[in-house]
Amino acid sequence: MVKRTVADLKMGETGVIKSIFDQTISLKLLEMGFLPGRQVRVEAIAPFGGPLCLHVEGTYQLALRVSEAASIEID
Repeated sequence: MVKRTVADLKMGETGVIKSIFDQTISLKLLEMGFLPGRQVRVEAIAPFGGPLCLHVEGTYQLALRVSEAASIEID
């Protein structure tokens, strides 16, 4: 089964965070509110591979690099 990540979401799509599989940035992402079970929605996508503007359920909006978003697995 192929893992789907936040980086795979299109503008306006949502997903529920399942896990973070990059241990080097997992603590940073957890501290930013990317907790398993929370819903995340793509609010905007910067052009030319720039960051994603995300809304995390129960927290706030923030920008995240595509490489970091690719380490957050969703359902």
